[in-house]
Amino acid sequence: MNFTVVIPARAESTRLPGKPLLDIGGLPMVIRTARQAALSGASRVLIATDDPAIADAAHAHKVEALMTRRGHRTGTDRLAEVATTLGLPDEAIVVNVQGDEPLIEPTLVDAVANLLSQRPQAAIATCASPVRDADTLFDPNAVKVVCDTRGRALYFSRAPIPWHRDALADGQQRLAPGLQAWHHIGLYAYRAGFLRQYPTLPAGYLEQVESLEQLRALEQGFEIVVHQTQSAPARGVDTVQDLARVRALFGPGTPKN
Repeated sequence: MNFTVVIPARAESTRLPGKPLLDIGGLPMVIRTARQAALSGASRVLIATDDPAIADAAHAHKVEALMTRRGHRTGTDRLAEVATTLGLPDEAIVVNVQGDEPLIEPTLVDAVANLLSQRPQAAIATCASPVRDADTLFDPNAVKVVCDTRGRALYFSRAPIPWHRDALADGQQRLAPGLQAWHHIGLYAYRAGFLRQYPTLPAGYLEQVESLEQLRALEQGFEIVVHQTQSAPARGVDTVQDLARVRALFGPGTPKN
């Protein structure tokens, strides 16, 4: 199947300024991410950015880049502009890979694209892995998702869902034995037609209170299907500590091409 990977990248970051261009083993982070994504079955991988320096880095490393407008509120809005600029047909599949994911698993990229291809009623596909500890379940920065029996997302939340009433009745934060809780992974596949529609949808109440943009789609009645993987993927780079961890994996070096 054919699908396009788009990597939205902007220079602004409160915790790591200039994050997309930070060096990892001799290559800018966003280039590492693009090369990893290119190991998937994608027919096209491109970086969408509003920063000329990021576009220049992409071109220097022979990665396709597309300049987009400044001021997009979300990465999904930036993808919507890309879908329009490229003139993608409504049924085309676009996978959003974050630019701070230099360790993204190519097989996971393929999985969300294939799932969306197989579920014609869905507008979005994403993925999740099992919650294996109480810290993750109760961490508001770790988004949880609950699904129906057909693998369709019912809700995403920063709260611990599902709530095991009996096991947590004493107020202790624990992972109940056998609890089927899923940690959402922020990798998405979209139909291009939905992407073009997304910016016209009003931001919903749930999206605003949870600060989770995927809830806009659910509130408006769009179907999101979830690929469930037993293996939690490597974390992206959000902090200085994350950067040090990933740099240690690649080691010092200079790009070979």
